[in-house]
Amino acid sequence: MGNSKSGAVSKEILEDLKLNTKFSETEIVQWYENFKKQCPNGRITKEEFQTIYSKFFPESDANTYAQHVFRSFDTNDDGTLDFKEYIIALHMTSTGKTTRKLEWAFSLFDVDKNGYITKSEVSEICTAIFKLIPKEEMEKLPEDENTAQKRADKLWNYFDKGDNDRIAEGEFIQGVLDNDDALRLIQYSPLK
Repeated sequence: MGNSKSGAVSKEILEDLKLNTKFSETEIVQWYENFKKQCPNGRITKEEFQTIYSKFFPESDANTYAQHVFRSFDTNDDGTLDFKEYIIALHMTSTGKTTRKLEWAFSLFDVDKNGYITKSEVSEICTAIFKLIPKEEMEKLPEDENTAQKRADKLWNYFDKGDNDRIAEGEFIQGVLDNDDALRLIQYSPLK
């Protein structure tokens, strides 16, 4: 069951994931066994990813956000994630070093993958994030954040840019690091 070449995660991938994620060897092996059961061909499609991701947000519509997360981790643009891309996605969206997470967040917001973020891309991702927020939490949002567009406008204003300007990756990372409110606006954290 466990040690055949096709059934076990390769040593190379295992070592790489141990080095680059918070997951232990045992966790990675367990993730791999589950991944192989769900995806016998070793790849996960966007639709399968959306189904799995939506389970983390049962009270909301996570499909749009899941599509953007998938796009940002499908590094070779083949329409699927292999096991390594999948684990990196889980790691980056759940924990990870702040700068690495912000590099990922930039790629999430850079919808057209041109190396810059525009106000319309910020609006698109803020709309997807907004769909993750359960209705009962929306009622508790501040007046200037209670719609996706208000949230996008507030975030864009932290970068001191005009509507037709764009933001480069370094500028985005520094702007978010310099402002806790901006960091909060680029993600959704359930109320405790």
